[in-house]
Amino acid sequence: MKKLLNTLYVTSEGAWLRKDGANVAVEVEGAERGRAPLHLLGAIVCFGQVGVSPQLMHAAAETGISITFLGWSGRFLARVEGPQSGNVLLRRAQHGRTGDDPLPVARAIVAAKAANQRGVIRRAIRDHGDPHGELDLAERRLSAAMRAALSAPEGDNLRGTEGEAANAYFAVFGGLIRAEDMPFTGRTRRPPRDPVNALLSFLYVLLTADCRTALETVGLDPQMGFLHRDRPGRPSLALDLMEEFRAPLADRTCLTLINRRQLGPGDFRHEETGGVFLTDEARRTVLTAWQERKRTVLTHPFLSEKMPLGLFPHVQAQLLARHLRGDLDGYPAYVWR
Repeated sequence: MKKLLNTLYVTSEGAWLRKDGANVAVEVEGAERGRAPLHLLGAIVCFGQVGVSPQLMHAAAETGISITFLGWSGRFLARVEGPQSGNVLLRRAQHGRTGDDPLPVARAIVAAKAANQRGVIRRAIRDHGDPHGELDLAERRLSAAMRAALSAPEGDNLRGTEGEAANAYFAVFGGLIRAEDMPFTGRTRRPPRDPVNALLSFLYVLLTADCRTALETVGLDPQMGFLHRDRPGRPSLALDLMEEFRAPLADRTCLTLINRRQLGPGDFRHEETGGVFLTDEARRTVLTAWQERKRTVLTHPFLSEKMPLGLFPHVQAQLLARHLRGDLDGYPAYVWR
C-alpha cells in the first residue's frame, strides 16, 4: 500500500517518458532530467504535452501503475490502466447498495466533511483568534449541519445540508487567508475566477485522482457513488470519498501555500475569458507541497494507528469495502483530529 503514496508528476512541456530497464526515464529535449524505479511507483500523472512510450505503457499496465493525462489547468483528459483487479462480488454488493440503500454511507460522508471543515475553522480560531465572532458562527453552523446530515431523511435533503455547510465554510474561508493581495470572496469553478479558486480547483483535481486510485486498488467501482448522482464519465464514488479529505488535505495545503507566501499573485495567469490558472512554475510548487502534506503522519481515528495522511484514502477505501462485504455494520468516515 505504501508504494501507492509515491506518484510521479511530470510537468515539463514536451517531456518524453520511456522505460529504461526497471525504471521510468524522463527526457526533455533529448536530455534525461530524472528517473524513478517502477516498483516504487503507484501512479504517473502527466500535465500538458507529455508523451509516453508504448513500452512504458505496457510495463505500467502489467505492474498496476496508472498513467493519468491532465491539461495544464488540471482538467482530466485520459487515464491508462491495466485490467481491473476488483472481485465481482464486491462490485455487486456496491452496485446493489448504491441503488437500494445509499443513504447511510452518504450521511456518514457529509457529516465527516462538515466536521473536517469545522476542524479548519477551529484551528484558525486557536492560532489567530476570532475578534469579530464570524468564525465562531461558522463553527456553530457547521456543527448543526453535521448533526442534520446524520439524520437526513433522504438524498436531496442531505445534499441540501451539504450545500448549507459549504456556504457557511466558504463564507469565512477568505478570513483564513492572511495575504491581503490574495482575496477570496466565494467559490467559483469552470473556470476559477481568482488565484485562490484556481489553487483550490487544482488541488481538488489531484485529490480526486488519489481517491480514484485508492478505490480501484481495493476493487471498488469509482463510477458508482452513494452521494453524487451517476453521470456518464463522472467518478461519483471518487468524488464521494474526496469529500472527507477536502479540508484536511486540499484546503490546508492551499492555506499553507498562501499564508507562508510560497505563492502570490504573480504565480497565476489570467485569460481573456476571465479564467485564472497556475503558471507552470507555480504548479511545481503546489505539487511539492501536496506531496509534503501527504507525508504528514497522523493517527487514524478508527484504526488508532499512525500513518502518512496520503494513505488515509486507501484505508477509507478498504473500510468501505469491508462495510459493503458485511464485515462492518457501518462505514466509519474519516474525521480529522
